[in-house]
Amino acid sequence: MAASASMQSIFLANSFAYGAGKRSSVRVNRLVPTLHRYPNMRVRSMAEDGLPEEKPSTVSEPSKIPAAAPTPTPFPPPPRTPKVSTKFGDVFAFSGPAPERINGRLAMVGFVSALAVELLKGEDLFSQISDGGVSVFLSTSILLSVASVIPLFQGVSVESKSKGLMTSDAELWNGRLAMLGLVALAFTEYVKGGTLI
Repeated sequence: MAASASMQSIFLANSFAYGAGKRSSVRVNRLVPTLHRYPNMRVRSMAEDGLPEEKPSTVSEPSKIPAAAPTPTPFPPPPRTPKVSTKFGDVFAFSGPAPERINGRLAMVGFVSALAVELLKGEDLFSQISDGGVSVFLSTSILLSVASVIPLFQGVSVESKSKGLMTSDAELWNGRLAMLGLVALAFTEYVKGGTLI
């Protein structure tokens, strides 16, 4: 602070401040508080680790004024991208990225396909499963599960690929709603004893 104040007084000592007109000029010395000049003052910086330190110069400081140690301003570290674990146990953990996403994706496909078959053929969900829907369900489940897990094992986080409307949170909520919709569809058709539509 003392160094910057003395630097300002040195630079502003001989300059003029102009007022409203060209004739009225005021010396800046009267506008800026008077600061003492110390010709023997020096500015030192601390050397970083690994760099050789310079020896202090032989210029002596006045004994009246204690030297204020400058406080170094640390640079903020660069933002770290969180490392995504690619271990099988971490990917398929209860709070891991795979289980809810895979179940949500399967529920979205299942809910839409169940409603489509119901509209086209007039079959309820249970008759769709008994008429060969198990093999279609298993093949779709395997295909979507493998396609969902491969990027996770390569270390790609789901959040890094979400932009605009297609965010990872939107996919989770759509999957959750599809899971609830599929269960509600099956329960409604069971209670009703026939198709929903």
